[in-house]
Amino acid sequence: CGVGYKLMQAFSISNGIATAELESMLDLVAVSIAADIVPMIDENRTMAYMGLKRLNSNPNLGLRAIIRTCGLGGKEISISDVVFKIGPRINASGRMQSGSEAVELLVARDAKEAARKSIEIDQYNKDRKELDKRITEEANTILEGRGEMHSPKKSIVIYNKDWHKGIIGIVASRLTELYYKPSVVLTLSNGLATGSSRSVQGFDIYKAVESTRDLLENFGGHAYAVGLSMKEENIAEFTRRFEEYVSANILPEQLTPQIDIDAFLTFSEITPEFVSTLRLFNPFGPGNRKPTFCTRRVKDFGTSKLVGRNLEHIKLELVDDTSGRVVIAFNMASYFDHIHSGRPFNICYTIEENKHQNASSTLQLLVKQIRADLE
Repeated sequence: CGVGYKLMQAFSISNGIATAELESMLDLVAVSIAADIVPMIDENRTMAYMGLKRLNSNPNLGLRAIIRTCGLGGKEISISDVVFKIGPRINASGRMQSGSEAVELLVARDAKEAARKSIEIDQYNKDRKELDKRITEEANTILEGRGEMHSPKKSIVIYNKDWHKGIIGIVASRLTELYYKPSVVLTLSNGLATGSSRSVQGFDIYKAVESTRDLLENFGGHAYAVGLSMKEENIAEFTRRFEEYVSANILPEQLTPQIDIDAFLTFSEITPEFVSTLRLFNPFGPGNRKPTFCTRRVKDFGTSKLVGRNLEHIKLELVDDTSGRVVIAFNMASYFDHIHSGRPFNICYTIEENKHQNASSTLQLLVKQIRADLE
């Protein structure tokens, strides 16, 4: 999308055409940059910055409809909002039905039509979530039966001919997060075992898949995600050779989740001036990651509670020796007993602003990891 924009920009300049109308499409460019998780550096970062301004001031009708549908109306939209709310809804159309519906939404010229399309696509996203959850649970059941968590194997390859083709990339991501191994998820499509793969930080999964190219009908992608297809009878040999390549080339530290801490802070150091300085580093993304901080020996103020449909998240107020902060910890319910006991622990987190347009913002810390303080 960025290359397409630059092509049209060059065409306009070389033909003496005003670029004002082209600049009005930067909201679409920003959405594509964010949703496809491409490096947020150099000119990409500039286009994302300008596109976000457009997205917040005067987005096109289709994006405006999606913004309302996913509850972002009146809020200042960030790259994270695109990645976790807007992007998944646009993608859901292609995953569940036809990508043409998302295109129709994004080029809509009628507000009512855009609103109708966005509601349909929002339902696709809800259906996608349910399907994603079910298939991930099925895959986990299979892997637990294999004893995957304690397996010496360095990779995962899993196949089920009945899984939905549009969801397997998401399932591969979930398995990589859970087991922290390069993962390939396959299903049957048009007579071929077709799949998606996802990698761990620092390991080039494209080269791993490429090493089996004589077994494949098609493949393509990049270092962290590859799509591929093969004949069913080649799955067993692909699994063996893929594991062989990964075992020979992956580093031990690449099989262990790691968090790079940018600085240690006390809560009292998270001042409005500090947050204002952080804001200057926006927009964040690959190549320009949101800073991660650590605060040691924090305790629950006594108000911590489990939240979420399945009580899988924790919302709490933490205090250190200097101040207190509102904190949200997604999918970390297993730490609740330790937190609720009043014993100290350490947290790694990013600082998030919940900002409404033309209004003051509220801050919360989004926890990335919790560790008991053993000192």
